[in-house]
This record gives sequence, C-alpha cells and structure tokens, in this order.
Amino acid sequence: MKNVLVLCTGNSCRSQIAHGYLKYFAGDKANIYSAGIETHGVNPRAIQIMAEDGIDISNHTSNHVDEYTGIPFDYVITVCDNANEACPFFPGNVKRLHHNFPDPAKAAGTEEEIMTSFRQVREQIKEYTQKFSHQYLTKTI
Repeated sequence: MKNVLVLCTGNSCRSQIAHGYLKYFAGDKANIYSAGIETHGVNPRAIQIMAEDGIDISNHTSNHVDEYTGIPFDYVITVCDNANEACPFFPGNVKRLHHNFPDPAKAAGTEEEIMTSFRQVREQIKEYTQKFSHQYLTKTI
C-alpha cells in the first residue's frame, strides 16, 4: 500500500481538503496523511464545504510534519509554495509533486464571498486529487 503525505503551511485548509478527497478517491489503495510546517487547527469552513460535497473531515487533526518522520512516504504533495520551499527531506524513493492552490483562508468580503472562495479552491483540489489518484494510486496495469 502506498503512503501519501499532503503538506501545506498550517494544515488547516488546503491540505485537509486534499486529504479528504485523496482518502475518498484512493479508497484502500493508499494511506493518506496531511501535515503542516506549522499547525493552525482545522478550519471550520473547510469542514463545512467538504460536508457539502459528502466528505466528512470533522475528525481530522492539524498535524506537524515532524510527527511523520518514521513513515516511508511514496508521494509528498505540497499544496502551497511556502510548504514546497520549506519541505523537509524525506529519505527513500519519494516522488514529490507540487501544486500551489490559492489560500481560501485569506479570502475577504462577505461570508458568502468567502465561502465562494472556499468552494472554488475545493473544486480545484478535488480535480487535482482525482487525477493524482487515478494516475498514481488506482490505475491498474
């Protein structure tokens, strides 16, 4: 079974959303982890917009990348430029992938405008994780 780590700055929004979708798309083909270079707690709006799409991340925790030093990762996906630049070294044959998603936690405006931002980022991450899962985790040869 493959081990996949999604890494972001605070492990509160983008990495949590990706974690939820990767678990959904990969099923029993991979162990999915998410972490941050810092920990900011799971953003309640991220929990809400994932629930809208039928995925429950309400029990997720915000974890620091150092908690996973003993896990032999097959893939490390950084979902923001800051995490990509600060990503620690992972020993072994680790494939690193990077995609900089906008940070919905920085959205401003009315509550509806902020939630629209979260939903737009959710859809971008959903598309990315579905393609990743098909290409690297679930495709049979």
